[in-house]
Amino acid sequence: MTTPPVANAKWLNRVKWDEHGLVPVIAQEAGSGDVLMFAWMNRDALYKTVELGEAVYWSRSRKKLWHKGEESGHVQKVLEIRLDCDQDVVLLKVEQAGGIACHTGRHACFFNKFEGDPKDGDWQEVEPVLKDPETIYTESKK
Repeated sequence: MTTPPVANAKWLNRVKWDEHGLVPVIAQEAGSGDVLMFAWMNRDALYKTVELGEAVYWSRSRKKLWHKGEESGHVQKVLEIRLDCDQDVVLLKVEQAGGIACHTGRHACFFNKFEGDPKDGDWQEVEPVLKDPETIYTESKK
């Protein structure tokens, strides 16, 4: 039996994985500096990201690797990978295909902004939908 390459990748041992074997990941658009999204990776996802040069995350809901854009076509080309000072958060600097990172059809996942005071304030959607999510996912299945 051969050992998978991910098992021998010593650089993965520098990452402080949580009790579920995951690390939080922030995807930042290289050109604009916009924070596009937050996700999780396991060892296999981070290894595959380096191998492919495109973002691969761990989907906690589907319990499997998720190659960003596999259904929508909105892949993230990874230009740089950084590990924070505590070695427990990964930052990906990416080029976002199609300008859409969020499954809602928006540029970024952080489109809800708190407006107002502590008593009467609320979250407001402040970023437009660039493409109807139904269209994104049905076009990719054709």
